Amino acid sequence: MLDFARTGAAVGGTPATLEKTRLLAAYFRTLSDDDLRRAAVFMTGQAFGPSRRSTLGLGWASLSKAISEISGRDDDELQSIFRKHSDLGDWAGEALEGRTQNEDVSLEEVEKTLEEIRTARGAAKKAVPLEKLLRRLHAEGVRFFVKVISREMRIGLSVGLVEAAIAEAFGVPVTQVKRVHLITGDIAETAVRIKHGQVETSNVTLFRPVRFMLASPVETAKEAFQRMAAEKVWTEEKYDGVRCQLHHADGRVELFSRDLKETTGAFPELAEGAPRIGHAVLFDGEVLAHREGRVLRFFELQRRLGRKKVTDDLRSEVPVVLVIFDLLYLDGRSLLDEPLEERRRLLEGLGLEHPFLLARLEEATSPDDLDRIFADTRERGHEGLMAKDPKTPYTPGRRGLAWLKLKRPLATLDVVVTAVEWGHGKRKGVLSDYTFAVKDTASGRLVNVGKAYTGLTDAEIAEMTKRFLETTIEDRGWARVVRPEVVLEVAFDSIQHSGRHASGYALRFPRIVRIRDDKPAQEIDTLQRVTELYERYFGTRTQEKLTEVAET
Repeated sequence: MLDFARTGAAVGGTPATLEKTRLLAAYFRTLSDDDLRRAAVFMTGQAFGPSRRSTLGLGWASLSKAISEISGRDDDELQSIFRKHSDLGDWAGEALEGRTQNEDVSLEEVEKTLEEIRTARGAAKKAVPLEKLLRRLHAEGVRFFVKVISREMRIGLSVGLVEAAIAEAFGVPVTQVKRVHLITGDIAETAVRIKHGQVETSNVTLFRPVRFMLASPVETAKEAFQRMAAEKVWTEEKYDGVRCQLHHADGRVELFSRDLKETTGAFPELAEGAPRIGHAVLFDGEVLAHREGRVLRFFELQRRLGRKKVTDDLRSEVPVVLVIFDLLYLDGRSLLDEPLEERRRLLEGLGLEHPFLLARLEEATSPDDLDRIFADTRERGHEGLMAKDPKTPYTPGRRGLAWLKLKRPLATLDVVVTAVEWGHGKRKGVLSDYTFAVKDTASGRLVNVGKAYTGLTDAEIAEMTKRFLETTIEDRGWARVVRPEVVLEVAFDSIQHSGRHASGYALRFPRIVRIRDDKPAQEIDTLQRVTELYERYFGTRTQEKLTEVAET
C-alpha cells in the first residue's frame, strides 16, 4: 500500500499529463496480475471493480469517529485540519500523522479489509475492520486508503490517464486499451488482458456489463442537425429513470446500472419477466416507476434504488418497467457494429410484453420537426429529447455525435441563499456550494428548494466567499448558515417532491444563471410558483400524458 500511496502522491504532485502517465506506468510494470487488478481499480477511485457489484455502505460518521478515536484530536482541531484540505484523504492522513503503526500493508490485505467492511452488517461492525487497518497503515497509506473508500482521489488522474498508463506500461497503443475497456467495462480486467497481449476483442459477453453509449449535449434543434449531418434523425424521450442493462440467457438474468454495478435485486419483476422473452439478449434501456398504466416521478423510483431485496409491499407501491431503446446482443450474435435501424428492427421483432416496453420512436427531417417533437415531449413531463442517427453502430463508453441529447432549462427562479459550504479540489478554500430558498407566503418563512454549485466564474466565487464570510450567522465547520441577502437566478431541468426540504420540493440539476444584486430578498419567487410549475409539468395531468408514452 505504501508503494501505491507514494505513486499516487507523485502523480498528484505533477501537473504534467505525460509525467503522470509515466509514473503510473512504471508502477504498473512492477505488479503481479492480482495486484495490477487491485491497483488499476483503486487508482480510478473505486473500492471495487464491476465484478464485485457492490459498495462499502460506510458513512461519514463511521469514518469521522474512527479518525477521531485513533488520532486523539478534538473536534475543533479535526475541523481545522479539514478546512485546510477540504479533502477526506488528505484530512485523514494529516490527522493520523505519527499516530499509527506505520506498517506497509499489502494491497491484498487492503482488498480483504474492504470486503470485510462491505459484508459487515451495521455501522458498528463495519467500524471494526476499518479501525484495525487505519491503525496499522503509514500516514501516507491512510491518506490514499481514505481517498479510495471515499471515491475521491483528487490527484488529477482520470480513467483516460489510467488507460494511457496501462498502454505505456505494456507497450500497446492506447486505442487498443480503450477498445478492450469499452467492451469489458472493467479496468482491472483490461489491465491484465493488455499485460498478456490479449488485445483483439469485439464481442459482447453476456453477464459481463458493457459500458453504456453516451450522448453529447446540444441546446437547439438546428445545432443537432448541423452536428449530426444527417438527413433524418430518430428521437426518443429522455426518461426520468435510471439507465439499465438487462442480460438474459437460459433463464439466468442480471441487471447492471450505469456504473456497471449489478442491480438485479432492486428490480425483481424485471428478472422474473425476462425468461418469457424466449431469447438470449442484452438490452439497453431505462427503468421507470410505473403503476396502473402511469409513469411515476423519479423520487418514487428512488425508494427502489440500492436495495439488494425489495419487499412485496414496496413492489406493490412502486412497480417498475424497463423501457428498452437498444439491443446489443441476440442469440449468440453481437450487434454492436450493426446500425441502429437494424438493432431496432430486431428489437421490435421480439414481441416484448409488460414489464418490457419499447421506447417511443419518432422521426424528424428538419429542425422545425425536432422543435415540435421537443415541445410535445416537454408537455408530457419528460426532461428532454434524445436525437439519434439511425445509420450508426453502438459505441460503448463514447460520447460522440451519433447520439445527442437536447435539453433546455424548464424555467428559472429567483431564490435567496441560506447556507454555503466549502468547496473541494480546485475550489478548496472558497465557499462554492449554495443552498437556496423561496418564500412560503402562507407562513412568511423561507423554505429551501435545492443546492447549486455550478454557473459562477472563479472570480465571482471568490467575491461571494468574502460576502458570505461577512454575513455568516452560524459556523458549522464544513458549512455556514448565512443571512438571507444574496439573491440568485437559478435554472433547473425538473422538480420533484422531497422530504429533505421544508418546502416539500427539490429542483433537479439547478445551475446559477446570475447573481441578482438588482433584486432584494423580499422579491424572490414563492413556494406557490414552485407548486404551479410542478403541477403543470409533473402533476396528475402530466402523468396521464406519460401513460401514452409508456404504452406506445
